[in-house]
Amino acid sequence: MPTDAPLAVRMDGITKAFHGVTVLEDVHLDIRPGEVHALAGGNGAGKSTLMKILQGVYQRDAGVVEVFGRPLDATTIEGARAAGIGMVFQEFSLISTLTVAQNIFLDVEPTRAGLIDDKAMRSRAAELLARIDVAIDPAAEVGDLPTAQWQLTEIAKALGQDARVLIMDEPTASLAKHEVEALFELVGRLKEQGIAIIYISHRMDEVYRIADRITILRNGKNLITAGLDEITPQEIVAGIAGRELSDAESPAPARGGATGPVILDVADLHAAGVEGATFQVRAGEVVGIAGLMGSGRTELARALFGISRITRGTVMKDGSRVRLDSPADAINAGIALIPEDRRLQGLVLDHSVRENLTLPLLDGLRRRGLVAKDMVRDRSDRLIEQFSIAVARPDAPARLLSGGNQQKIVIAKWLGTEPEVLVMDEPTAGVDVGTKTEIVRIVRELAQTGKGIIVISSEYPELIAMCDRFLIMRNGRVVETIGAERVASEVELELAVQGLAA
Repeated sequence: MPTDAPLAVRMDGITKAFHGVTVLEDVHLDIRPGEVHALAGGNGAGKSTLMKILQGVYQRDAGVVEVFGRPLDATTIEGARAAGIGMVFQEFSLISTLTVAQNIFLDVEPTRAGLIDDKAMRSRAAELLARIDVAIDPAAEVGDLPTAQWQLTEIAKALGQDARVLIMDEPTASLAKHEVEALFELVGRLKEQGIAIIYISHRMDEVYRIADRITILRNGKNLITAGLDEITPQEIVAGIAGRELSDAESPAPARGGATGPVILDVADLHAAGVEGATFQVRAGEVVGIAGLMGSGRTELARALFGISRITRGTVMKDGSRVRLDSPADAINAGIALIPEDRRLQGLVLDHSVRENLTLPLLDGLRRRGLVAKDMVRDRSDRLIEQFSIAVARPDAPARLLSGGNQQKIVIAKWLGTEPEVLVMDEPTAGVDVGTKTEIVRIVRELAQTGKGIIVISSEYPELIAMCDRFLIMRNGRVVETIGAERVASEVELELAVQGLAA
């Protein structure tokens, strides 16, 4: 690329506020053609807001945006798309009732004789999917696909818009390892074509593997821009968290199983995606579930919370058999679920933070049959303080909060029901280093109170830090149980998951 070539993106003096709260202040960002530029920062740092301004979702209050040397005055998604901006959102923007092909070409459908050409649309979608080496049926309805294939469809959708600047917001959060490899190979090919990529990720191994430079935001302001060969991972973590994270501040990995009574006993459980899972959880124990995408981890969580029908097997709680035909049954049995997708399954985004926090608790917040506003306020304020939820106004919609603070709301609201068994599905996915540390601490403290906790996670460092035992799942079954004392590193856990451990 010639040295005098214009920048792919130049953002200068970008300022943005919501409801009087400034979330970006005089932010600068420049991206070179053919560069992978990592964008990092803690929850609420302003990363997603900055990218949504570039993509036309939000309008900036001040500042200048140029794309390949030309001012970007457009304040709509269509205008940004015409300038060559494409974005893969962290939270899915697909329509579940449409097919993969229809989602990829939504609003830009190929036509023939004035009518949408479904055959051409499916053919072009198949070509795009082949570029990322993924076998997804273009005619499949998105709502029937697993989470990983939603993310891959998002990527294909962005590529289908002939983007010269591609924004990727945590694109690997829901991908299996082989799918991540296919994505990274694609990134390399796009770089060779001169496409600029802005890569938002909390995973330092990914950043160092594919990025050329990194910009760190803190509290809506620039902190540093540097080449990856000029900054260490420790410096990046310190910049994101705003402080040094010493070993003493990080929760120590658990060692040795809990000695409390068996609180949950699952035998030969069959449900959609689960083919005979058997395991136990003791009071005061954190049990991690590890497995590849499609191993049945999330499906097991859904069955335990009464979302998926249990077709065979038994679930014993405190020595008594329980029926889990609905989430209400699970809640009554003292089981709570922190779901994988916080936005679709864990929150009512247009409701306030206060309403979300107290939604499962309303029966206990009534006076003379009516919900008591003072009780709702007091309970939500206690939960906000207890879980350090960063919110300026508890009555503001939950959708305005960062991903990490949204996750804290989901955890806090279910812990407010005082469950004895807590099932957490990917609790640290898509949150910053500081919030991950907080979640690990919360889990270990909950275990010390005697709760039985099941943690499903693809992020092995956090899983190792939290758990006393690990259940390895394959093909809907628990195929191995490993004590934490046998897992000294991510490599050992990965080998066990892959079935390659000695």
